[in-house]
Amino acid sequence: MTAEKGALPSLPLALTPVILTLLVLGLQLFYFGDFTPHIPLAIGLAITGLVGLKLGFKWMDIEKGVFHVIHVSLPSVSVLITVGMIIGVWIASGTVPTLIYYGLVILSPQIFLAAAMVLCSVVSLSLGTSWGTVGTVGLALMGIGAGFDIPVYWTAGAVVSGAFFGDKVSPLSDTTNLAPAVTGTDLFSHIKNMMPTTVPAMLIAFAIYLAAGFMFIERGDVSFARIDSITSALQQNFYISPWLLLPALLVIILAVKKMPPIPSLFAGVVAGGIIAMLAQGVGLHDVFSYANSGYSIETGVAEIDSLLNRGGIQSMMWTISLVLIALGFGGALERTGCLETIINAIIAKVRTFAGIQSAAIGTSMATNLVAGDPYLSIALPGRMYAPVYRGMGYSTLNLSRAVEEGGTLISPLIPWNAGGAFVISALALGVAEGNMQNLLYIPLAFACWLSPVLGVIYANLGVFSPKATEEERREWMESGEAIADLSAQGWDVEDAEAARPAVTA
Repeated sequence: MTAEKGALPSLPLALTPVILTLLVLGLQLFYFGDFTPHIPLAIGLAITGLVGLKLGFKWMDIEKGVFHVIHVSLPSVSVLITVGMIIGVWIASGTVPTLIYYGLVILSPQIFLAAAMVLCSVVSLSLGTSWGTVGTVGLALMGIGAGFDIPVYWTAGAVVSGAFFGDKVSPLSDTTNLAPAVTGTDLFSHIKNMMPTTVPAMLIAFAIYLAAGFMFIERGDVSFARIDSITSALQQNFYISPWLLLPALLVIILAVKKMPPIPSLFAGVVAGGIIAMLAQGVGLHDVFSYANSGYSIETGVAEIDSLLNRGGIQSMMWTISLVLIALGFGGALERTGCLETIINAIIAKVRTFAGIQSAAIGTSMATNLVAGDPYLSIALPGRMYAPVYRGMGYSTLNLSRAVEEGGTLISPLIPWNAGGAFVISALALGVAEGNMQNLLYIPLAFACWLSPVLGVIYANLGVFSPKATEEERREWMESGEAIADLSAQGWDVEDAEAARPAVTA
């Protein structure tokens, strides 16, 4: 849903809503010290609307673009709502308290951060949803980390690294399917091609988390008396048993059987509600209340109370409202052609494979930053850069990896992005209440930003950068779209004709 050909804005005009929105965001976040990006993004939407009107669009045209992007992303909003219910009900059922209890009993503080990353990656790989993993297992791991006196931002960084790694390589993930779909590659070839960046990034992150765990022990940060007080309080207030983990097991089984994520997650809500009534003795009306408004308890242990008093659909409304406004802003930028103009300007300046790979990763990151939507950050660059890769004789597997890493993995590291807003809300980082130091999870989510960094390094070294196969070259040339595709991306006819030997050779 972009501007009609010939109606694209000039580069200065296209950059105007982006720059002004970032300035207003900076004013709100850093000058006023108020982490509520909603209004700056709404102002950005309004500025983009004015740019569209200047270009000759009618408001209905711009509105159609806004609602199109929101409509495409509604499944993610549905996941947010369902995860909110899961958090409230699984706390009431004892599922989350049981995970915290056994985590404190079984895990050692030294290996906790590394184990948290691995556990989240396995669960996310199985579920195909980073958000579902963060809101369930991730929440429990935050409680375990609190028991070990490990700073919140370290635990959050490990959780995010693991959860979004699993999402990135899971064949059940929507973004993992979206990246090859928009770039014209095969799903499992796409997953295989991400291994050269994914595996080293995870190994480096694992080593750092392991070293950090031993550092906290050596500094004496871990209080075993505190751990005992937390486990005792959990036993006093909840019935703790391994069979209370059945709701989580049910969700994983349904995901492995390739059931859609929303019905699978809602089945976990129902199972959690039944177990809450049977094991914890709560009433049906209480279950409804926990699903809507979240769980509430006073145990006398501050760490438990701050962790377990949460969940419910209403707890997700701050995140959902932010996501909808950010999506609307992104949709307006796309519909008016602002994003297309900016990307075309980048493509026109790049003529090497290393440059185009770096530009594709950077564009996905920037789209995440400006538009706040991980789906748009994959789909838009994926569509627009594909002809350039084909023209250079490189496989679009390089592009699908670039947009996956710049889109999926960077999403949770931008606080006003859909991914970042969810992480902040689900893990109770308290940023909206002024706990800005918890945003340190962003640099500590090592696996998320190491992957695109490795991708840029590989492109400059010319390794793990597959060329187009003979079949890919032949199919593209026989489609009759080769020269037209390159010309549409800012190449002049002479450049486009010169690219033909590289493709057919």
